[in-house]
Amino acid sequence: MARALGHAVAAVTTKISGNAKTSADAGTKVALCIVGERGSATPAPPLLVGKRDGLSACFTALTLSLARPSLAAILEADDDEELLEKVKFDRKRRLQRQGVISSSAKETGYLQELVYKLSKVGKAIENNDFSEASSVLGPSTRADWIQNVNLAFTKLTSSPEEKNEVDAFNSSLASLISSVDKQDIESSKSAFVLSASALEKWVESTGLVGLLKGL
Repeated sequence: MARALGHAVAAVTTKISGNAKTSADAGTKVALCIVGERGSATPAPPLLVGKRDGLSACFTALTLSLARPSLAAILEADDDEELLEKVKFDRKRRLQRQGVISSSAKETGYLQELVYKLSKVGKAIENNDFSEASSVLGPSTRADWIQNVNLAFTKLTSSPEEKNEVDAFNSSLASLISSVDKQDIESSKSAFVLSASALEKWVESTGLVGLLKGL
């Protein structure tokens, strides 16, 4: 079964350089200064304006130039804070999950029984032994062991993705029981693989991988 289950599963940093150039004509006009964010200035085509306007433009450009690093620092700090919050949330969730698992010995026992039963069913299907497979599965999904498994699923499932895997498992298990009852070998194999795959995905998502033998 372990073999069968195993086979089933499968910044850009932009740098802005500015330009600077000064020019004068008879002391009455100056060139507009363009100040870059960082690095040395490079020549730009001069735009002649009055001295007062030219100084004002230079001052404005310089102010914006100095403000950009501060804005970048703020955005970077926000990103760092968001990442830190996510790390804290993930850690808290992981600790909560570990607490639930450590207090769920009975439920993990139900799941271990499920793994053993699927092992026997997989081997029986390989040997075309429908009688053995049927005796292990039971007549329907209302069997006590299946009800116990779903109790474990309910307690240990904590996300929509895990709930989807539980639904997929139960649907495939129902198809498996029906196919075995009809002694349909191809449908039985397909339903078995789908059941095992859904179970493996759920176990991996919930962090139970190391606690269940045979996966």
